[in-house]
Amino acid sequence: MISVVIPTLNSERTLPETLSALIPAAVDGLVREVIIADGGSTDGTRKIAEGCGAEFLAGTAGRGIQLAKGAARARGPWLLFLHSDTVPQGDWMREISEFVRAVDQQRRPPAAAAFRFKLDDRGVKPRVLEGFVALRCRALGLPYGDQGLLISKRLYAEAGGYKDMPIMEDLDLVRRLGRRRIVLLESSALTSPERYKRAGYTRRSARNLTCLACYFAGVPAERIAAIYNRGPSS
Repeated sequence: MISVVIPTLNSERTLPETLSALIPAAVDGLVREVIIADGGSTDGTRKIAEGCGAEFLAGTAGRGIQLAKGAARARGPWLLFLHSDTVPQGDWMREISEFVRAVDQQRRPPAAAAFRFKLDDRGVKPRVLEGFVALRCRALGLPYGDQGLLISKRLYAEAGGYKDMPIMEDLDLVRRLGRRRIVLLESSALTSPERYKRAGYTRRSARNLTCLACYFAGVPAERIAAIYNRGPSS
Protein backbone atom coordinates (compact mmCIF):
# COMPACT_ATOMS: atom_id res chain seq x y z
CA MET A 1 0.00 0.00 0.00
CA ILE A 2 2.68 2.51 1.08
CA SER A 3 6.18 3.04 -0.27
CA VAL A 4 8.47 4.67 2.27
CA VAL A 5 11.18 6.93 0.82
CA ILE A 6 14.11 7.91 3.04
CA PRO A 7 16.87 10.27 1.83
CA THR A 8 20.24 9.50 3.40
CA LEU A 9 23.76 10.85 3.58
CA ASN A 10 26.11 9.13 6.04
CA SER A 11 23.17 8.11 8.17
CA GLU A 12 24.51 4.93 9.78
CA ARG A 13 23.95 6.18 13.35
CA THR A 14 20.27 7.08 13.01
CA LEU A 15 18.97 4.94 10.16
CA PRO A 16 18.69 1.65 12.11
CA GLU A 17 16.13 3.07 14.54
CA THR A 18 14.07 4.57 11.72
CA LEU A 19 14.03 1.30 9.80
CA SER A 20 13.24 -0.71 12.94
CA ALA A 21 10.13 1.39 13.52
CA LEU A 22 8.86 0.37 10.07
CA ILE A 23 9.13 -3.39 10.62
CA PRO A 24 5.69 -3.84 12.26
CA ALA A 25 4.09 -1.89 9.40
CA ALA A 26 5.86 -4.09 6.85
CA VAL A 27 4.72 -7.26 8.63
CA ASP A 28 1.18 -5.88 8.78
CA GLY A 29 1.23 -5.14 5.05
CA LEU A 30 0.82 -1.39 5.47
CA VAL A 31 4.35 -0.70 4.18
CA ARG A 32 4.98 -2.35 0.83
CA GLU A 33 8.59 -1.29 0.34
CA VAL A 34 11.29 0.95 1.78
CA ILE A 35 13.47 2.92 -0.63
CA ILE A 36 16.70 4.50 0.55
CA ALA A 37 17.59 7.37 -1.78
CA ASP A 38 21.23 7.97 -0.93
CA GLY A 39 23.29 11.04 -1.66
CA GLY A 40 26.76 9.50 -1.74
CA SER A 41 27.28 8.03 1.73
CA THR A 42 30.79 6.87 2.63
CA ASP A 43 29.86 5.13 5.89
CA GLY A 44 27.80 2.00 6.56
CA THR A 45 24.47 3.41 5.34
CA ARG A 46 24.22 1.08 2.35
CA LYS A 47 25.05 -2.02 4.39
CA ILE A 48 22.41 -1.15 6.97
CA ALA A 49 19.76 -0.44 4.34
CA GLU A 50 20.34 -3.61 2.37
CA GLY A 51 20.65 -5.67 5.54
CA CYS A 52 17.12 -4.57 6.46
CA GLY A 53 15.75 -5.46 3.03
CA ALA A 54 15.40 -1.88 1.82
CA GLU A 55 16.09 -0.92 -1.78
CA PHE A 56 19.18 1.26 -2.04
CA LEU A 57 19.37 3.93 -4.75
CA ALA A 58 22.82 5.46 -5.10
CA GLY A 59 23.05 9.04 -6.32
CA THR A 60 24.41 12.50 -5.67
CA ALA A 61 23.66 14.65 -2.65
CA GLY A 62 20.66 16.96 -2.70
CA ARG A 63 17.60 16.10 -0.64
CA GLY A 64 15.12 17.36 -3.22
CA ILE A 65 16.53 15.27 -6.05
CA GLN A 66 16.98 12.27 -3.74
CA LEU A 67 13.33 12.41 -2.69
CA ALA A 68 12.19 12.79 -6.30
CA LYS A 69 14.33 9.84 -7.37
CA GLY A 70 12.90 7.66 -4.61
CA ALA A 71 9.34 8.66 -5.47
CA ALA A 72 9.89 7.84 -9.13
CA ARG A 73 11.08 4.35 -8.17
CA ALA A 74 8.20 3.66 -5.76
CA ARG A 75 5.58 1.10 -6.74
CA GLY A 76 2.97 1.72 -4.04
CA PRO A 77 -0.04 4.01 -4.60
CA TRP A 78 0.93 5.99 -1.49
CA LEU A 79 4.24 7.58 -0.50
CA LEU A 80 5.58 8.23 2.98
CA PHE A 81 8.65 10.46 3.00
CA LEU A 82 10.73 10.20 6.18
CA HIS A 83 14.07 11.66 7.22
CA SER A 84 16.71 9.14 8.28
CA ASP A 85 16.75 10.47 11.85
CA THR A 86 12.96 10.47 12.30
CA VAL A 87 10.95 7.73 14.02
CA PRO A 88 7.13 7.56 13.88
CA GLN A 89 5.59 7.32 17.35
CA GLY A 90 2.36 6.23 19.00
CA ASP A 91 -0.51 4.66 17.10
CA TRP A 92 0.80 5.91 13.78
CA MET A 93 0.03 2.75 11.82
CA ARG A 94 -3.67 2.85 12.65
CA GLU A 95 -3.91 6.58 12.02
CA ILE A 96 -2.18 6.38 8.66
CA SER A 97 -4.28 3.39 7.60
CA GLU A 98 -7.48 5.25 8.42
CA PHE A 99 -6.29 8.37 6.59
CA VAL A 100 -5.40 6.39 3.46
CA ARG A 101 -8.71 4.53 3.45
CA ALA A 102 -10.70 7.73 3.94
CA VAL A 103 -9.00 9.36 0.94
CA ASP A 104 -9.15 6.24 -1.25
CA GLN A 105 -12.85 5.73 -0.48
CA GLN A 106 -13.53 9.43 -1.14
CA ARG A 107 -14.80 9.97 2.39
CA ARG A 108 -12.46 12.94 2.55
CA PRO A 109 -10.95 15.15 -0.17
CA PRO A 110 -7.46 14.31 -1.48
CA ALA A 111 -4.88 15.53 1.02
CA ALA A 112 -1.42 14.89 2.42
CA ALA A 113 -0.61 14.32 6.08
CA ALA A 114 2.33 15.08 8.36
CA PHE A 115 3.29 13.99 11.86
CA ARG A 116 3.54 16.26 14.86
CA PHE A 117 7.08 17.40 15.61
CA LYS A 118 8.82 15.95 18.67
CA LEU A 119 12.48 16.08 19.65
CA ASP A 120 14.29 13.20 21.34
CA ASP A 121 15.66 15.43 24.08
CA ARG A 122 14.77 16.50 27.61
CA GLY A 123 14.47 19.98 29.05
CA VAL A 124 12.62 23.21 28.50
CA LYS A 125 14.19 24.28 25.21
CA PRO A 126 13.06 21.22 23.22
CA ARG A 127 9.50 21.63 24.52
CA VAL A 128 9.47 25.33 23.64
CA LEU A 129 10.69 24.54 20.13
CA GLU A 130 8.01 21.87 19.73
CA GLY A 131 5.43 24.47 20.74
CA PHE A 132 6.67 26.93 18.12
CA VAL A 133 6.55 24.24 15.44
CA ALA A 134 2.98 23.36 16.41
CA LEU A 135 2.05 27.04 16.19
CA ARG A 136 3.65 27.37 12.75
CA CYS A 137 1.74 24.34 11.50
CA ARG A 138 -1.58 25.63 12.83
CA ALA A 139 -1.11 29.20 11.66
CA LEU A 140 0.61 28.63 8.31
CA GLY A 141 0.01 24.97 7.46
CA LEU A 142 3.74 24.46 6.91
CA PRO A 143 5.12 21.19 8.28
CA TYR A 144 8.81 20.63 7.67
CA GLY A 145 10.38 17.51 6.21
CA ASP A 146 11.35 16.15 9.63
CA GLN A 147 7.62 15.73 10.28
CA GLY A 148 7.35 13.29 7.39
CA LEU A 149 4.85 13.55 4.55
CA LEU A 150 2.21 10.99 3.61
CA ILE A 151 0.77 11.59 0.16
CA SER A 152 -0.81 9.58 -2.65
CA LYS A 153 1.22 9.25 -5.83
CA ARG A 154 -1.63 10.86 -7.71
CA LEU A 155 -1.64 13.98 -5.54
CA TYR A 156 2.14 14.05 -5.48
CA ALA A 157 2.23 14.09 -9.29
CA GLU A 158 -0.55 16.68 -9.47
CA ALA A 159 1.41 19.00 -7.16
CA GLY A 160 4.57 18.59 -9.22
CA GLY A 161 6.60 16.55 -6.74
CA TYR A 162 9.88 17.51 -5.12
CA LYS A 163 12.15 19.88 -7.00
CA ASP A 164 15.94 19.82 -7.31
CA MET A 165 16.58 22.50 -4.69
CA PRO A 166 19.53 22.84 -2.25
CA ILE A 167 17.11 23.61 0.60
CA MET A 168 13.42 24.29 1.31
CA GLU A 169 12.27 21.46 -0.97
CA ASP A 170 9.84 20.42 1.77
CA LEU A 171 8.19 23.84 2.09
CA ASP A 172 8.15 24.25 -1.67
CA LEU A 173 6.01 21.13 -2.03
CA VAL A 174 3.61 21.79 0.86
CA ARG A 175 3.04 25.34 -0.35
CA ARG A 176 2.08 24.01 -3.76
CA LEU A 177 -0.29 21.60 -2.07
CA GLY A 178 -1.87 24.42 -0.06
CA ARG A 179 -2.84 24.37 3.61
CA ARG A 180 -6.33 23.00 2.85
CA ARG A 181 -4.70 19.82 1.57
CA ILE A 182 -2.34 19.37 4.55
CA VAL A 183 -3.55 17.42 7.58
CA LEU A 184 -1.63 17.26 10.87
CA LEU A 185 -1.85 13.78 12.38
CA GLU A 186 -2.19 13.13 16.09
CA SER A 187 0.82 10.82 15.97
CA SER A 188 4.24 12.36 16.33
CA ALA A 189 7.60 11.88 14.65
CA LEU A 190 10.49 11.70 17.10
CA THR A 191 13.48 13.47 15.59
CA SER A 192 17.14 13.55 16.57
CA PRO A 193 18.12 16.78 18.38
CA GLU A 194 21.74 16.54 17.23
CA ARG A 195 21.73 19.61 14.99
CA TYR A 196 20.15 21.73 17.73
CA LYS A 197 22.62 20.51 20.35
CA ARG A 198 25.56 21.06 18.03
CA ALA A 199 24.65 24.62 17.07
CA GLY A 200 22.67 25.50 20.20
CA TYR A 201 18.88 25.60 20.37
CA THR A 202 18.65 29.38 20.25
CA ARG A 203 21.14 29.80 17.45
CA ARG A 204 19.73 27.02 15.28
CA SER A 205 16.13 28.16 15.83
CA ALA A 206 17.05 31.74 14.91
CA ARG A 207 18.79 30.50 11.77
CA ASN A 208 15.75 28.44 10.80
CA LEU A 209 13.47 31.45 11.23
CA THR A 210 15.83 33.57 9.14
CA CYS A 211 15.74 30.97 6.37
CA LEU A 212 11.95 30.83 6.52
CA ALA A 213 11.71 34.62 6.28
CA CYS A 214 14.12 34.63 3.33
CA TYR A 215 12.06 31.95 1.60
CA PHE A 216 8.87 33.97 1.89
CA ALA A 217 10.76 37.05 0.72
CA GLY A 218 11.71 35.25 -2.49
CA VAL A 219 15.43 34.88 -1.77
CA PRO A 220 16.98 32.24 -4.09
CA ALA A 221 17.33 28.80 -2.53
CA GLU A 222 21.10 28.82 -3.07
CA ARG A 223 21.48 31.90 -0.86
CA ILE A 224 19.18 30.43 1.79
CA ALA A 225 21.28 27.25 1.82
CA ALA A 226 24.40 29.34 2.43
CA ILE A 227 22.68 30.99 5.43
CA TYR A 228 21.53 27.64 6.78
CA ASN A 229 24.98 26.06 6.54
CA ARG A 230 26.88 29.11 7.74
CA GLY A 231 29.33 28.79 10.57
CA PRO A 232 31.36 26.01 12.18
CA SER A 233 28.42 24.72 14.22
CA SER A 234 26.20 23.93 11.27
